[in-house]
Amino acid sequence: MQNTIERYRIDAKQGYTDRIDEELYKEQLRYESENMARKIEIIKMSQRKLLGKDLDPCSSEELQEISRQLEISLNNIRARKDWLFKEQIEQLQAKERLLLEENARLRKQCDAQPWLQISTQPNQAVAYLSSCSKSSDVGD
Repeated sequence: MQNTIERYRIDAKQGYTDRIDEELYKEQLRYESENMARKIEIIKMSQRKLLGKDLDPCSSEELQEISRQLEISLNNIRARKDWLFKEQIEQLQAKERLLLEENARLRKQCDAQPWLQISTQPNQAVAYLSSCSKSSDVGD
């Protein structure tokens, strides 16, 4: 009987400790939640200011800071845009080289004459092009 009572006391103490830990955990979560809500509100206010809204209560210094932030953002956007254009130009130049090489290979394969010479005689051009397409192994 004494052992049963002792186990009950130990379990009761453990339950009390668990409840205290649970309450502390809940309090910590409430604090973090309130803190996050404040941060979200600050970010929303900052976003509205950067979009040009709610600027009436801003001081001259705040407006200067907003202007500086916008300039930095604009410079970052321009740098990214320039980088993307350079990448696109490099890709297009590589594609151009491949197409020129492919064109040279096909001309060599068909023993092609310059297009302007062929195009002056339409019947010969059609016959020539059809003979080239039959001997060519290029597929769509």
